[in-house]
Amino acid sequence: MKIGIIGAGAMGSLYGAKLSALSENEVYLVDISRTQIDAVNEKGLVIERDGEAMGYHRLSGVFDAADAGICELVIVFVKSTATGEAVQRNLALFGPETIALTLQNGLGNGEAIREVLGEGNRVLAGTTAHGATMLSPGRIRHAGVGKTILGEMGRPESELARTLAALFCRAGLETQVSDNVEGLIWDKLLVNAGINALTGLTGLCNGQLLEYPDLNSILSDAVLEGERVALKKGVHLQFTDPVAHTRAVCEATAQNCSSMLQDLQAHRLTEIDTINGAIAKEGKRLGIPTPVNETLTRLIRYRQSL
Repeated sequence: MKIGIIGAGAMGSLYGAKLSALSENEVYLVDISRTQIDAVNEKGLVIERDGEAMGYHRLSGVFDAADAGICELVIVFVKSTATGEAVQRNLALFGPETIALTLQNGLGNGEAIREVLGEGNRVLAGTTAHGATMLSPGRIRHAGVGKTILGEMGRPESELARTLAALFCRAGLETQVSDNVEGLIWDKLLVNAGINALTGLTGLCNGQLLEYPDLNSILSDAVLEGERVALKKGVHLQFTDPVAHTRAVCEATAQNCSSMLQDLQAHRLTEIDTINGAIAKEGKRLGIPTPVNETLTRLIRYRQSL
């Protein structure tokens, strides 16, 4: 496939590199960061994992989407606060048959993509349990391995989703198909709500959260609040014990620095309003108290204002 990836940060670079390893794929990373795109074009991408480094050279970086042209598949990996703007800025990647896929954090990304592209375009959404950290331009650490789960919005049985899952599996990205996209997104939202803000506030890697009882308790409270909101909305969650699942993700991505921690360290805006803030907003609408998520949201807003 000809694949465009909007957002060449840690996760976009990871997926771009893996998909480019299949000789039948033509992969373009699209980003506004000149240093990252220049590094990709000059040296390729290097992925570190378990003390080893592997180079990927069969992909291109572009600033202008027109230089890549229409793609068969476009994966969106920008921050959730920038989804609509990023898709609008890169409309040159999309044709009438282009498939759009979001594997981003937070709520509302699929809807934001569809709002820009129109109802006629096929949009898939999903989650990934991989963890990645940007070390320097053109170099990332693959800090945690996990499943990708995806499905087509509005289509419970999707041959397209199965085709993409098979492609990802061949690229070494274990992928499953789900007919419960909303549940998928909320499953991941609860994980992010438990991990990201706490790592951002403490500076700890994911696995280190489990070493401190007080942080463990806050993680549990944030996730349980989110679970109550999801159930009130009628969302069918895949995990019957989302707290245990979140702790398992901490263990599986123990060395990973969350995207929120990376954003705060780089003095960038975070996705707090589409994660803990989204839970607090939905809780208020539904009449469910969410004091822990509200507090974490306010603390991260303060940190990112510094």
